[in-house]
Amino acid sequence: MIKKIVFVIALLFVTVITAQEPVYKSYSWDKKPDYTKFDTDPDADIIAFKDKIISEFYYPEKEGLTEYVLEHRLLWLNSDEKIEDYNKIYLPYRSNSKLLVSKARVISKDGTIQELDESKILTAQDEETQRTYKYFAFEGVTKGSFIEYYYVVRQAPNYKGNRVTMQSSYLMNNVEFDLYSPKNLFFKFKSYNGLPDVKRDTLAKDKLHWALHIKSVEKLEKEDLAPYNALKKYLVYKLDYNKANNTHGISSYDNISKNVYDFLFVDISKNEAASIEKLVNEAGLKDKKDDVSKIRALENYIKKNFYISEINSDELRNIKSVIDNKAASEIGLMRIYIAALKSVGIPTEVVLTSDRSQVKFDNDFEADNFLTDYLLYFPSVKKYTSVKEMNSRLGYPPSELTDNYGLFIKEVALGNYKSGVGKIKYIKAPDAEETVDTMLIDVSFDPDDLTKNYIKLDRSFSGYYAIFIQPFLDLVNKEDADKLYDQLIKSMNDRITIKKKTVFNDKSELFGIKPFRLVADIETDVFVDKAGRKYLFKLGELIGPQIEMYQKKKRQLPVESDYNRIYNRVINVEIPQGYQISNLDDINIHHFYERDGKKLLEFHSYYKLDGNKLTVYADEYYKINKIGLNFFEDYRSVINSAADFNKIVLVLAPVK
Repeated sequence: MIKKIVFVIALLFVTVITAQEPVYKSYSWDKKPDYTKFDTDPDADIIAFKDKIISEFYYPEKEGLTEYVLEHRLLWLNSDEKIEDYNKIYLPYRSNSKLLVSKARVISKDGTIQELDESKILTAQDEETQRTYKYFAFEGVTKGSFIEYYYVVRQAPNYKGNRVTMQSSYLMNNVEFDLYSPKNLFFKFKSYNGLPDVKRDTLAKDKLHWALHIKSVEKLEKEDLAPYNALKKYLVYKLDYNKANNTHGISSYDNISKNVYDFLFVDISKNEAASIEKLVNEAGLKDKKDDVSKIRALENYIKKNFYISEINSDELRNIKSVIDNKAASEIGLMRIYIAALKSVGIPTEVVLTSDRSQVKFDNDFEADNFLTDYLLYFPSVKKYTSVKEMNSRLGYPPSELTDNYGLFIKEVALGNYKSGVGKIKYIKAPDAEETVDTMLIDVSFDPDDLTKNYIKLDRSFSGYYAIFIQPFLDLVNKEDADKLYDQLIKSMNDRITIKKKTVFNDKSELFGIKPFRLVADIETDVFVDKAGRKYLFKLGELIGPQIEMYQKKKRQLPVESDYNRIYNRVINVEIPQGYQISNLDDINIHHFYERDGKKLLEFHSYYKLDGNKLTVYADEYYKINKIGLNFFEDYRSVINSAADFNKIVLVLAPVK
């Protein structure tokens, strides 16, 4: 569902007298269950033997359309960990819903049934959000027991795009989905990640009925760096056609685009225009010469001076009120950005998209569940930002919203008539060259004690590497900032001694313009060990710990990185007089992945020796985020190359 905007859409539903009662009223579980018939696996922690969802759209007498959702699950638990995980089962509980049925029971290994009474359905409140929860509290569950529960919720109908996930990290048996609707309401369905298609029950008479019943769904195990939730088998359904009034395309993006436009691209009053003018002047937009500078100035001003609230009240989205009080909802801030930039001649487009780690935006199936997050796009500079995320800045939207499709909504005018038009386009991720971690390291040895090093570290971060640091440095006190700088310097080793440090470009307005940079003088004895007459210099550890991807099992899931990136590392080593390095060739590591003649992934370390001056280069980059299984081994070789470099130990031996 689209966040924080409630659209009133006249679907012109014609009330249909439903011939039968809702399905849930005749639904129940087995009164005398015999679960000894199920084939359990002693090596499994958990198995589902029923996972059933029924969604029914229904016209109660003299009422508008409503939705009943029934969920019924039967789980076999065979470990203390899983018993702990499932001793509470949370139930849907919202202001626009009503819990109609709630039943739960525990069936022990010997068949004893313990049904939960009302006292075991508890209520709790989240202290931060103040949201109220209801949950089943299971007791007396032992290894090999079953827990079974089902509930029915009556809620406002969710018909413009809803996802139903039908796979988990454990084996699921008897997996069922059913959707019922009045005879005038026709739904469309799409299945993902290999899930079979939903089929219409052509024998149903009094209601329309679609179903997907699967004997079993294999478990999907989690793997590092995989977009796990997006890879599960799931289906999406939406209402498409109302036969009673011949309304087609009920869930189309055309309707969404018009409504988003009406809500965000608002006509402003004279008082609001004056407030916008004041804001533009205070942010210094008119002093800037180009669109990029103007957008940055507005964004930096707003994100330094405005508070964003999760509440979406009228006051928090009213332009004048927002500017006067410096407090806004996400909707209020988007209205401010659009109006302020329009006043200086910069067009803005609203983008609705999804977190690709959770669900990939489908550019062929229009449904609200793909429209979960907002971005603003500025076509004159071809860059994005997020108004909600305080660390996002122009050109660096939340990375999980890039490398994905989105619905772009822009203003169009025909004479005096203005409206919003939507188009699905790809949200290109920032190039690797825009996110760089650079390390320049000079190393020398104490001539009186070669186990002691003097190091000058010059490290800089740009793009997504700086996004959690640079935009906030104006807001933190000196003591906290100093601790942060020490942590960054000590990322090579927390036992080093920092003798001096200097910080450059520590202003939020420099993010995206100049990299955040730290220069430090370091003394340490952690990188050299003595071995007889030789010294072991841990060259690789100077770059800090690296990710390793060594695994015995064959990779099952593709990899997705957060963002494209580059690492540049140059290490200058002054070899002590009277010593030489006997294993310089250990430095030479090179792995890459190439497609269509272009290197997309690479790690390359090599050296140059000039007298007693050793210069080591370790260059690494990832110019794509999505790593398919067909070239996963190439990716793993590149990742592990950095880990292998981290293990390099140079042997300093006396010159013979």
